[in-house]
Amino acid sequence: MLASRASHMDPKRFAIPAIGLLLLVAVWYVRSLAPTPAQPMAGTQIIALGDSLVSGRGASPGRDLVSQLTDRIGATIINAGRSGDTTEGALARLDRDVLSRDPRVVIVLLGGNDFLRKVPRDRMFVNLGRIVERIRATGAGVVLVGINPLLAADPFASGYEELARRTKSAYVPDVLNGILGNSDLMSDAIHPNDRGYAMMAERIEEALKGLVR
Repeated sequence: MLASRASHMDPKRFAIPAIGLLLLVAVWYVRSLAPTPAQPMAGTQIIALGDSLVSGRGASPGRDLVSQLTDRIGATIINAGRSGDTTEGALARLDRDVLSRDPRVVIVLLGGNDFLRKVPRDRMFVNLGRIVERIRATGAGVVLVGINPLLAADPFASGYEELARRTKSAYVPDVLNGILGNSDLMSDAIHPNDRGYAMMAERIEEALKGLVR
């Protein structure tokens, strides 16, 4: 009797729950790989540290990345961007432009000029690691923004991901994805226009809000 019932069982009834279980495991695994950002424990100011993408080259007045982020979150963000900056340059001015300003959350967007100037990848991430670690040592939270300077495979993705995980920073991957190389979103070959900066701001906003709340 039992054998007869088993022979008539529909295998599809068991396949659907099994697929659901596999999906849940996959989601859990992906989330377990993502860095869990540490909440800020000190400081008062939100600061954006970076190169010309932060200073806003190519944008109309008031439509640069930092201005658009300020509008989105309803809080002032200090623009500590400097055109042409590398990770080494940003590290050299970190005390003056960031740490002396009582940071609570710092957006760090660097790496493009290191690539253009052919700075070795390892040296770039050593500098970037020192920047983030010194910020985190103050009790401030960090939003680490990754960039892919190529229209092909990302040479920096694993480095940004590892640094974000190690320092418990919020991470925004490949912020120029779909912008770089799109003439409708670029003011020149390297810098976004107002619309491109708006897309960048949208991508950074969620991570930033998670630390500003």
